[in-house]
Amino acid sequence: MKERSRARPASVAHRAHLGPGRGPAALHNDSHPLGHHPQSPDRLVFDKLVQILVFGCAYHRIADAACSGTTLRRRRDEWIATGIMETLATLVVAAYDRMIGLDSRDLAVDGCVTKAPWGGEAAGRSPVDRGKQGRKRSLLVEGQGIPLGAVLAPAARHDSPLLEPTLASLAP
Repeated sequence: MKERSRARPASVAHRAHLGPGRGPAALHNDSHPLGHHPQSPDRLVFDKLVQILVFGCAYHRIADAACSGTTLRRRRDEWIATGIMETLATLVVAAYDRMIGLDSRDLAVDGCVTKAPWGGEAAGRSPVDRGKQGRKRSLLVEGQGIPLGAVLAPAARHDSPLLEPTLASLAP
């Protein structure tokens, strides 16, 4: 069986924002009988989540001794539940608009069907994958392809009823 390769630990320069003595070795708590780590700093988790989005890789590829893949997924889910990620998405789009400028003269909406093997709220039978679980993602992008809004629906849902909610998802 092929062994999964782990991402290399972050360099000292990459961890500079953590402050001196705050690298992976400093996070290990030898006083706990099971050797547990204290909670990973929010900034470290955030940086790793950005890496996952930018590189499009799996959580276990970005995980290291300072922050496990499980921690990354758990904190992502916590931040989604508390609304932090929605606020962050709005701030990022506004910052992009200020720095580079959104091309809102030319908006596009399109949908795609993706697999959903573990189901979920928006999953349903897929008409293109032998009836397996799937979901449809309707995405709104600006002229340069920057995503501005998205809506999830069961895979068999037609695109036309998703147009209005997709346009309504445009960040204010």
